[in-house]
Amino acid sequence: MTTLCVLVSLLTFKVLLLTPPTSPITISVTIPRHVKGVSINMSSLVSFKDVYLEFGDQKILTGASMSIEPDERVCLIGRNGAGKSTLINIINNELTPDEGEVHTKAHLRVSKLQQALPSESSETVFDYIKGGLASLKQLIDTYNSKIEAKNHDLRELQDLQHRIEDGGGWNINNQVERILTEMQLPGEKTIGELSGGWRRRATLGKALISQPELLLLDEPTNHLDLSAIQWLEDRIYNFQGSILFVTHDRAFMQRLGTRILELDRTKLRSWPGSYHKYLKDKERLEEEERKQNALFDKKLEQEETWIRQGLKARRTRNEGRVRALKKMRDEFSQRLKPQQQVRIHIEEGELSGKKIVELYNINFSYGDNKVINRLSLKIQRGDRIGLIGNNGVGKSTLIKIILGEIMPQSGTVKLGTNLQIASFDQLRKKLDPQKTVAQIVGDGSDYIKLHGKERHVIGYLKGFLFSPKRAMTKAGVLSGGECNRILLAKLFTQPSNLLILDEPTNDLDVETLEVLEDKLTEYNGTLIVVSHDREFLDNVVSSTLVFESDHSITSYAGGYSDWLTQGKALQEDESQEKSTKSGKSDTDKKAKPTKLSYKLQRELDQLPDQIEVLEKEITGLHEITSDTGFYDKEYEEVKGILDLLAEKEQQLHALTDRWAELEEMREEMQVRGKG
Repeated sequence: MTTLCVLVSLLTFKVLLLTPPTSPITISVTIPRHVKGVSINMSSLVSFKDVYLEFGDQKILTGASMSIEPDERVCLIGRNGAGKSTLINIINNELTPDEGEVHTKAHLRVSKLQQALPSESSETVFDYIKGGLASLKQLIDTYNSKIEAKNHDLRELQDLQHRIEDGGGWNINNQVERILTEMQLPGEKTIGELSGGWRRRATLGKALISQPELLLLDEPTNHLDLSAIQWLEDRIYNFQGSILFVTHDRAFMQRLGTRILELDRTKLRSWPGSYHKYLKDKERLEEEERKQNALFDKKLEQEETWIRQGLKARRTRNEGRVRALKKMRDEFSQRLKPQQQVRIHIEEGELSGKKIVELYNINFSYGDNKVINRLSLKIQRGDRIGLIGNNGVGKSTLIKIILGEIMPQSGTVKLGTNLQIASFDQLRKKLDPQKTVAQIVGDGSDYIKLHGKERHVIGYLKGFLFSPKRAMTKAGVLSGGECNRILLAKLFTQPSNLLILDEPTNDLDVETLEVLEDKLTEYNGTLIVVSHDREFLDNVVSSTLVFESDHSITSYAGGYSDWLTQGKALQEDESQEKSTKSGKSDTDKKAKPTKLSYKLQRELDQLPDQIEVLEKEITGLHEITSDTGFYDKEYEEVKGILDLLAEKEQQLHALTDRWAELEEMREEMQVRGKG
């Protein structure tokens, strides 16, 4: 009892007793580490202890232990297929491990950003975002049902109200409107009317609306353009809470990660600090491990030699030394074997002419949307050009014009002499899901030619991380990263002196990306690359061709970062949202009113005073319910005040919604009038 009194005296509480208020209840607590022998530890949000998981004969996690603390941004990295998404699913309670302990904080609010974009459904953006509050709605329904019951536990109501307030409050529609405003999402549009970048924005809105304490992100930048990636990066950087994210975008990883969690051969290892610090620390650790392993292996070899000595030596051998040798053998057998390294070879063709491509006054449009306007460009032998721009601005169109797949609507295209062109985008159409990896890469043959010599296709594919068994697997069941590796493996068997790569980095893990960068840097031919991977562009190209905000296509020296330092902006697609057929003519649009009617304007002018009166009444009721003896009063009296407060709350929300609606209508009309 004495210990409890001391503990209570050291805690500073500021508590407003729970009622259905508009503002969240704040609790300020100061907790000492130790109070008269009582140990108090700040709890983690999530922790693993000796977790094991297998899928058939494939081990995913072996004795994995880790924790995620409040206000952390943890980046989970590992090779494709290592089990990163599986680990996220365990945290999100979608999967149960075979063995071990998984602890989560009580009532932890976890939200997961879905990797796949929502389908082209007729569901409105408003309703889609609202779906992120399903758990909160259930809590509110439970609270209301208990209020209506005559016999209910006030402490239980108090706990429910805490959770409702922590989750964002009582008015769900208001929360949806807030997210729509913050993210500039069109709530009345359907999901099917949004472009890919805006669907990703909607999925993030759905994930954030529940105000999660832990946000799970699995490849959030996949298939987003540069502007969308930058927007997403900024939004997540300012998120108030903890984040566990998986990404292969190293620039994204470097800016956001405060700790790296590496999943390597079923083991988890934590690396404090940024991604660049992780690379340096891991390199030092691996060097130290190599030295220690070399010393260990030398000692083991000596002991093995000793144990194999002649009969006389074995008769007098030291049994303690024998036991030590057995222990060393066990330790050696349990050592993590080095992972197979990525080995990429690019088959180069003969020397091309000095002039590769010459474009003069090229124009191309899709209907009324002009994507290329009077472009003139010369590409010389040895140029390494990165095409930079958002989705839909014409990068792939320009590549197709260079490849001769489409003709410009005006202007001329001249190709140089002795060109051997290999195009990554072309091969995507040839990925037959019914053929095995070996059949696709070898064109049905068991051997391929590299440097003029024949090499077995299975051996070649090992360099692209395909085991013999995986090389005989049909392409239709492989992951996105594996499909990209097939395409690269196939592409690089073709002799070339002009290499055109349209988004080659999608779904590739970091290790494969780095090896690919090294090989492209060594490539002696001419290189044209389209990519949204900022670090990849910086490491591979020597100049950029940028589709800018003024609809010009401009050449710059250097990579993405060099262009960015000049304060330029990218061109957006003609519409962030897909155009919809309204069936209305321009004349109809011009006939719309440009200001509110007298009646609506008068209503808008009166609303602020009405809202202020209601807020004062609600504040007074809060003062009554905050009294320490309020819940000790008769049930009917308590219920009456709570019901009145709830009624006033609903009136306030209705007036606020109406004010927002009229204010938005007024602003739209003002813009229309100026237009």
